[in-house]
Amino acid sequence: MSSLTDHLTKLATVPKYSEAINHPFLIAAGNGTLSPKLLALWLSQDRIYAAHAYSAFVGVLISNIPWNSSHGLDSPEEKMNQRILTTLIYSLTNVAREVNFFKETAVKWQLPLEGWKERKGTKNYTAEMARTSKNGLVDGLVFLWAMERVYLDAWSFVANKLKASGHDQNSALGSFSTNWSCPEFIEFVDDLAKLVDDLDIQPNSDTWKRAEVIWARVVELEVDFWPIEGEEVSHRASHN
Repeated sequence: MSSLTDHLTKLATVPKYSEAINHPFLIAAGNGTLSPKLLALWLSQDRIYAAHAYSAFVGVLISNIPWNSSHGLDSPEEKMNQRILTTLIYSLTNVAREVNFFKETAVKWQLPLEGWKERKGTKNYTAEMARTSKNGLVDGLVFLWAMERVYLDAWSFVANKLKASGHDQNSALGSFSTNWSCPEFIEFVDDLAKLVDDLDIQPNSDTWKRAEVIWARVVELEVDFWPIEGEEVSHRASHN
């Protein structure tokens, strides 16, 4: 029988997974035809997600780790809790680095991070993160893995298209695609998958079924998170 994470990635969803990782925004990014203004809008939204919602989400998960003084130092429960803590601390450290990376990349390539309205897709995503974090640690870890897995696949798609088309990797898009397709990020996503699988969620259990719902919801949120052409005009805070 396949693991939970393998099962989820093969699950039929509405919208389809391909719509999240081969979105028109990503196709244009991979072709090198994405407008700088639309890229700046996306970056402003991703910064809200990373700097505000992600850190709060992971913070709640850390607070939900079920520490118990009756667990021995070498007990399976203590070892798993420490493993979860280490993973979540890494997540926080990494997202703090990414927030700085966003700012540095925006300055380097003249992509304005300020002056944008928050998109509905961004609000829905961050609201779902807050809601899921309160549903317990297991659901939160599934949600965390799902978010990171979609980003890995989406930006790997962009990276492969950029390389195939011979576009200069020394660009904002080259920087973003490298950041979310590099070996270190692949290892992080793989570690998250193993952690989720090691939670020993049993097939057809209520927790397993909730994981299926979480995966489908993340796919839906990711599709809506990518901006579409025209929003670089409609989502400017000022049209001056």
